[in-house]
Amino acid sequence: MRVMVVMPSDTETEAGVLPSTEILEEMGAFNEELVKAGIMLAGEGLRASSEGKRVVHSGDGKTTVVDGPFTESKELIAGFWIWQVKSIDEAVEWAKRVPTGARDGGTVALEIRPIFEAEDFGDAFTPELREKEEALRAQVTAQ
Repeated sequence: MRVMVVMPSDTETEAGVLPSTEILEEMGAFNEELVKAGIMLAGEGLRASSEGKRVVHSGDGKTTVVDGPFTESKELIAGFWIWQVKSIDEAVEWAKRVPTGARDGGTVALEIRPIFEAEDFGDAFTPELREKEEALRAQVTAQ
C-alpha cells in the first residue's frame, strides 16, 4: 500500500526559517534509511504558504485565486513523503522515527493517509478508465 505522510508547518517554517544543518543531516539520514528499505517513493519539503497560491472553485462555477500566506488555515503542510509499505501499521512504525525537529517540549503531529489504488474504486473504474490511467502513469514515468 502507498501512503502519504504529511509534515505540518509551524510558525518558523511559515516565516521562511530554513532547517538547521543538524535537522537536514538527521532528515537526510532518515530518508537514506527509507530508500535502503525500499519504502520511500518520493519526499519533498515545501516553501512557506506566503509563496503559494490557492485556487478556490465554488459551486456556482466561479474560480478565485488567493495569494498566500494562508493565515486563516489552522494546519499547513511543510513537507511530505510518499511511502510504499505493507500496512498502515508499518507506516506508523516508520513515522515514529521521523526526525521532526520538535524540541523544548514542542510537538509535531505527522499525518499518515492511505493513497487510493485503482482497485479501491470498484466497478466505477471501468476498464477504459483504467487503461487511460495506466497510459498517464506511463507518460509521467517516462518524463
